Amino acid sequence: MAPVVAPVSPSALDGQFGVLFIVLTLTLLVLSLGIHEAAHAWAALKCGDPTARDLGRLTLNPIPHIDLWWTIVIPGVFLFMTNGAFLFGGAKPVPVDFRRLKNPWRDMSIVAFAGPLSNLLLVGVFFALWKFFVDTGYYNGASAGAYQRTDDLLPKVLAATVGANAILFVFNLIPIPPLDGSRILTWLLPPSLRESYNAVGAFGIVIVFLLMRWDPFAHQIYRLVDLVVNGAEKVVTLGGRW
Repeated sequence: MAPVVAPVSPSALDGQFGVLFIVLTLTLLVLSLGIHEAAHAWAALKCGDPTARDLGRLTLNPIPHIDLWWTIVIPGVFLFMTNGAFLFGGAKPVPVDFRRLKNPWRDMSIVAFAGPLSNLLLVGVFFALWKFFVDTGYYNGASAGAYQRTDDLLPKVLAATVGANAILFVFNLIPIPPLDGSRILTWLLPPSLRESYNAVGAFGIVIVFLLMRWDPFAHQIYRLVDLVVNGAEKVVTLGGRW
């Protein structure tokens, strides 16, 4: 599963865009989750396991990756209940047959890391789009100046998607089962500790949710998210100078 905990504008539902902002942001988030899961499937195939491919999960089409409750209902409820300030949800996990991997423990960590890595790349892509549209105003209804355009619908949706993908990258690397970071740590742990460590996955999502509601922990997560976004800004800005 790829849980999402994403901050968007606290006033998102109070402004002129309201529901339209949420629908468009959720659409891009679903696309991002689909890419995240497809990256897992591609890495698994490269490591010797075609299970996800054979089940139609090696696709950028987000529909096969959608879970009705985790991808649509729960995120929508959180957005409306928190006035657009908090998002929690996920996608349908990609199946991986541990026995078919060439080097099971190592390859499982590679498969796990592929998902967050795709979100890191999407941070750069969506930030580049945000910068392009803010700088040029090449969209319908664009405000006159670049500063004013940051409050237009399209840039606000892209900015929210940048933040969500940055959180997907950082958040999924938290080493608590069943998050992707736990698969990496499992490989690094002594074999005698792996089974008991992964047993935490039975209630790991509850632990993660509670941690994200604990301000000191959430502050550190969002600080790392800021570093990721700032890094993307530097890369995109540097790339634009060439």
